[in-house]
Amino acid sequence: MRNAKIARKTKETDIQMELDLDGNGSSNIDTGIGFFDHMLTAFARHGNFDLTIEATGDLIVDEHHLIEDTAIVLGQAISEALGDKNGIARFGDARIPMDEALADVVLDLGGRTYLVMNAQFESPRVGEMNTQLVRHFFESLTDNSKMNLHITVTGYNDHHKIEALFKAFAYALRRAVKIEGEGIKSTKGVL
Repeated sequence: MRNAKIARKTKETDIQMELDLDGNGSSNIDTGIGFFDHMLTAFARHGNFDLTIEATGDLIVDEHHLIEDTAIVLGQAISEALGDKNGIARFGDARIPMDEALADVVLDLGGRTYLVMNAQFESPRVGEMNTQLVRHFFESLTDNSKMNLHITVTGYNDHHKIEALFKAFAYALRRAVKIEGEGIKSTKGVL
């Protein structure tokens, strides 16, 4: 079973998460940030990942700590669920449209952390979520999953752009975690 159960409790947040990479796309997500819940639900559904998140935090301050810590825990869960990465495809990519928006995501689960993100948002917020935190979410996730991630998104509607991005990330990750056989896809022999 390629799954993980992670908990993180700080003075700012309390997060409980379960992830199954070989699920069917079911999710139960409650962060208290409606648009963020919507994005994580889309991620689970389109990645065919089972994902449960119960998260609370100091939303009276703003949503920064909760989104950052959720990304940290999701990155750790991805890493733990992959284990030694034996047999995985390692690389994944996806190109997903949503109306006028188009997201391209390419990733490598090779153990090196790097984020390249080309995205401009027109609005400071979508629902209760600050659009600056989209980049910060993916920075924190890549750092904690040891993933190399390249993201580009175009369009003019920020809801569409962010949703296309989360869906493309889900499809790319689903392709990268797919078991293709035995062994580690690296000339080093480890990832």
